[in-house]
Amino acid sequence: MTAPDAPPSPVEAPRSASTVVWLLVGSAFVMILNETIMSVALPVLVTDLDISVGTAQWLTSGFLLTMSVVIPITGFLLQRLTPRTVYLVSMSLFSLGTLISALAPGFAVLMTGRVVQALGTAVMVPLLMTTVIRLVPAERRGATMGTITVVIAVAPAIGPTISGLILSTLGWRWMFLVILPIALLALGAGATWLRLTGETRDIPLDWPSVVLSALAFGGLVFGLSSIGESARGEALLPPWAPTLIGLVALAVFVVRQRRLQREGRALLDLRPLGFRPFVVSLVLVVLGMMALFGVLILLPLYLQDVLQVSAFVTGLAVLPGGLVMGLLGPFVGRLYDRLGARPLVIPGTAVLALSLWGFTTIGAGTPVGMLIGLHVLLVIGLSFMFTPLMTDALGRLPGELDSHGSAILATLQQVAGAAGTALFVTLMVVFAATPGVAADVPGARAAFLCAAVIATVAVPISLLVGGKKQVEQAAAAA
Repeated sequence: MTAPDAPPSPVEAPRSASTVVWLLVGSAFVMILNETIMSVALPVLVTDLDISVGTAQWLTSGFLLTMSVVIPITGFLLQRLTPRTVYLVSMSLFSLGTLISALAPGFAVLMTGRVVQALGTAVMVPLLMTTVIRLVPAERRGATMGTITVVIAVAPAIGPTISGLILSTLGWRWMFLVILPIALLALGAGATWLRLTGETRDIPLDWPSVVLSALAFGGLVFGLSSIGESARGEALLPPWAPTLIGLVALAVFVVRQRRLQREGRALLDLRPLGFRPFVVSLVLVVLGMMALFGVLILLPLYLQDVLQVSAFVTGLAVLPGGLVMGLLGPFVGRLYDRLGARPLVIPGTAVLALSLWGFTTIGAGTPVGMLIGLHVLLVIGLSFMFTPLMTDALGRLPGELDSHGSAILATLQQVAGAAGTALFVTLMVVFAATPGVAADVPGARAAFLCAAVIATVAVPISLLVGGKKQVEQAAAAA
């Protein structure tokens, strides 16, 4: 099954549709950039704000965690409110959070600003995906989703580069002061030009589901993050407690959504999980996002704390990978339109695993050039995975489920990013040879080994991805 090839268009003309997509893409790029912009700044913030590495990493994990809690609600919001309204609220929240972060006197206010930023960012990704599925004909979705890959994967990939360049000449507050006028410009452009309308449904918000969603995803990520703090004797709760709460809440959330969706009142309709191609793609995207965000956190810490390079050089070191992913996104999208997902995803997953096994060999004398090469190899593998998987996952769903499918996909991406960040930082701390350091060789190797094992698990799963023939058959059946 696929979404209809010609869904009802919520815009006035094809040219207007193109304008809408590019405005959403540009806005989402700026917003998602903030997911990882703090990674290179962690050593600076540890010193400037007098906090531990475990506390500082919550500026990234907390951002992702907030998104994972809020994104499930977007399936409801995209049915209840017009896309124009959702966009304006999203950009307003993001701009406010950016302002709060720029003016923050300490960690607590900075964390608050990051949370408000995440509230706005969380809504934008499902809005972008749903709009593309509704506006773009099936035969051109691969190329368009390739552009979205630039947003979802490249923006966080070059976040460390942007922050490294800023930190080399300015203070950490300028990471937000530079973004603020761009966000305000996007808000103004949307208010002036965005004429994206759509049908709405007057359905009530199920607050118990909202609470269960927050407990489920928040508990799981918080529990995982607490393992490293527990090893240092700093955890407020034993790690198993929030993890157990999260698992129980998740089970109750699923049961409640299955009951509510029969009445058409589900906060997050789970019927997309009944489509096997969607589930296979979803699992692979989750594993890929864990690897991506884990490396985006580990690599800057390793470069600065082990190899003793500057924040500026660290930012430049991850730039080639971001540029390669940006260049490959549209190219891989066009290949998907011609070949389907399977011929791209299988080699992409193998390259991802190969690159991460390469990272397990690093040492104190590893040349920076080798790390850059491994990082480029990693993003090549992810580029051949993300665009085909996301397009294939959403393209297999009936039109009435596309908003919920994109919400599920975006939710688990953020959970995977938060879990990957928390897991790999925890392993790096637990296996560090020298207590109290942000990163050392044994800790980094342990974390990269875990990432390599996760990527290796993804290789046999990639064999289950459908090819072009299955996509065309599903389109014909729809």
